Amino acid sequence: MRGQAPDSPFQHRSVQEAGARPRRRRLGVREGMPVDVSSQTAPFGTRPRHPPSRPLLHADLAFQGARGRVLFIRACRILSVMTKPLLPRAILSVALSGALALLGIAPAHAAPDPAVTHRFEQVVHDFYERYLATHPEEATQLGDHRFDRKSGDQSAAGIAADRRLYRKTLDAIQAIPAASLPPDHAVDRAILENDLRARLFDIEVMKTYTWEATDYSGTEGVYVLLARDFAPMKDRLAAAKLRLEAIPKLVAAARQNLQRPPRVFTETAIAQNKGAVSFVQDDLDDFIKQAPEMKAALAPARARAAAALKDYGQWLEKVLLPRSDGDFRFGKAHFEQRLKFSLDSDLSADEILARAEADLKATQAQMEQVALPLYKRWFPGKPTDGVDGHVIVRAVLDKIADTHPDNDTIVGEARDDLDKATAFVREHRLVSLPTKPIKVIVMPEFQRGQSTAFCDWAGPLEKNGETFYAISPTPADWSPQRVESQYREDNSAELRDITAHEAMPGHYLQGAHASQVKMPTLVRAMTGSGTFIEGWAVYAEQFMAEAGWGGDETRMEQLKIRLRVAINAILDQKIHAGHMTEDEARHLMMDTGYQEEGEAAGKWRRAEMSAGQLSTYFVGVQEQTALAHDLKARMGADDLAVHDRMLSHGSIATKYVRQLEGLAPAAQVTAAK
Repeated sequence: MRGQAPDSPFQHRSVQEAGARPRRRRLGVREGMPVDVSSQTAPFGTRPRHPPSRPLLHADLAFQGARGRVLFIRACRILSVMTKPLLPRAILSVALSGALALLGIAPAHAAPDPAVTHRFEQVVHDFYERYLATHPEEATQLGDHRFDRKSGDQSAAGIAADRRLYRKTLDAIQAIPAASLPPDHAVDRAILENDLRARLFDIEVMKTYTWEATDYSGTEGVYVLLARDFAPMKDRLAAAKLRLEAIPKLVAAARQNLQRPPRVFTETAIAQNKGAVSFVQDDLDDFIKQAPEMKAALAPARARAAAALKDYGQWLEKVLLPRSDGDFRFGKAHFEQRLKFSLDSDLSADEILARAEADLKATQAQMEQVALPLYKRWFPGKPTDGVDGHVIVRAVLDKIADTHPDNDTIVGEARDDLDKATAFVREHRLVSLPTKPIKVIVMPEFQRGQSTAFCDWAGPLEKNGETFYAISPTPADWSPQRVESQYREDNSAELRDITAHEAMPGHYLQGAHASQVKMPTLVRAMTGSGTFIEGWAVYAEQFMAEAGWGGDETRMEQLKIRLRVAINAILDQKIHAGHMTEDEARHLMMDTGYQEEGEAAGKWRRAEMSAGQLSTYFVGVQEQTALAHDLKARMGADDLAVHDRMLSHGSIATKYVRQLEGLAPAAQVTAAK
C-alpha cells in the first residue's frame, strides 16, 4: 500500500498501525496524495492504521521454537562426521540445543504432540469465535456474515471486555509450549501472541481509545455491507439499517472515551465526520437505487444517524478540539515497543535507522546514474561536467512529469497498464500468475483525496469475493492547479509503478497467492504482516523496474519511491522517538526526496498519526530482498520459483518465512540490495 494509509491489510488503504486490530482489507494507499483535513471527501476511518494486523487482510506475527529442518539436518551431518567428539556428548547436546534456540529452532527430539496441537487449535477457534461475534463489522469485512445485523461495542464496557478476552487468550497460548507444536502451528502461535500483546499494549499502556478520535465512525461498518455483492441488495440494506441505528450509541461512546487527543487526530476526525454525514445522507442513494423498495424503511434510520453524526461533529469542534492538547509523539520507549509489534522483525530500531540512512544515500547515487543519460538525451548541448547530480535528477523528473493522465484518462490508462504488466510478468517468468480475477474500478467520490489507488482484497472468508484495483480521479472540488500538480506527481511513468505496487505483481498477486495457502489455523487469515505485505509490493516495483518494466522513466519513478520509503523510516523514528520538527521533516522530504510541498505536508500529518507504520515499507523491502537473495542462493532456481516460494506461506512476517525455510535470521545476514 502506498500512500495515506488508512495505512491497511484489511485495508491496505489506511492502514495498519501498530495496534493491530483487524481492519478493512484495502491494500495500498498510494503515496503522494496528501490528506486534506479541510476536505469533506473522507467519509470514515480513513486514518493511518496500525500496521500489523488485518483480520482478513490489511490487515498487518511472531514465532519461536519452530523446527528448522534444513538447519537441523545440516547440524546433525556436521556432528555425524566427527569420529571423536571434541566435547562430551552431554555438553554437545546442550550446546546444540542452545545454538538451535538462538536460531529460533526447537531441538529435533521435540516432536509435535497431537494433544497439545489440538488444544492450541481449540484456543484459536474459541478466540476468533468470540472476537467475530463481538466485532461484527470486522466479521463482515472478513466475509463471515453471521453477524451482519449486529454492531460492535466501543464503550468503556466493550473495551474492558476486549481486554479480558485478549488477556485470557494470551494466558492460554502461553501455557502451550511452542516446541510441542508442528512448525506451522508454532508460527501461528507466535503470530497470535504478538497480535494479542499489541492489542493489550494499545489498551493498557497507550490507552488509544482515549485519543484516537478517528476510531469512532459507524459508516465503515455500513459500507462494507454494501460494497460487495455477497447477498441480495435488499438483505444487505436491511442489515445496513440496523447498523445505522447503532451510530448514535457509537458516537455516545466516543464522547465518553475521548479525553485530550493530539490536535491532529481531532482535526482529522472532524473532516472524516463530515464525509460520514455525506455518506449517510447522499451516497447511500446509489445503493438504494438497486433495491428502491427499501428507501422508506431506511429513511428513519438514515435521519437519526445523520442527526447524531452532525451533533457529534459539533461536539468535536466546540468541545473536544479546544482541549486537544495531547502530544502526538510516542517517546522513545513507547515507540520502540510499538515498532516491535508493528514490524515483528529481527531488526532493532537502531539498525533500521542506520540502514535507512545508508539506503537513502545509495539510492540517491543510483538515481543520478539512471538520470544522466536521460538528461543528455532530453537536454542535448547542456553541460553535465561539474553539474550537481541533484540538479540533473530534478530536471529529469520534471521532464517525466510532463507526460501524465488526467481525470478522463487515468482509469483507462491504469487498466491498460495492468494488462501490460500481466503480460510482462508472464513473459519474463517473474512469478506465477493468479487465476482469481481483479476488477479495475473508479474510486467512489467519497473515498477520493487520500490516495491515487488502492487494492481492496475480498475477505478471506468471503465466498467468490472480488478484488478491486481502485483508481482515483481527483476530487470534484479540487482547483485546476491542484489537479495539475497531482497528475504531474502521478504521471504516466509513475502510474506504471503504482500498478506494479498495487496490482501486478504487487498486492493483488501476493494476496491471491496467500488465499491459496493451506493454513493450519485461522490466525493467518485473521491477521497479516504489514511488513511482509508492503515489503512485497515495494520489492515487486523493484524487480519489475530492474527487468525493464516501463523503461528508464519508470525506473526513475521507482527509485524516487525507494527514496521515499527510506525517508519514511527515518521520519518515523526521528519524529516519534526524537524531536524532529515539521520544518526539518519537510527539508528532508522535499530537498532530499524530490517531494512536492503538498505531498510533504500530507506526509507530516500522516507521520504524526501513525507511529510505527511508516517503517513497514522500508523494513519490508529490506527483508524481502534479503529473503529472495538467500533463497536463490540455496535453491539455485529462477525468479519464478524463488518468488513463488517466498509467497507460499501466506502474509506472515518475513522472519517466520525464513524459519520455516531453514534460513538464518535476517539480523545475522546483510540485506542484499
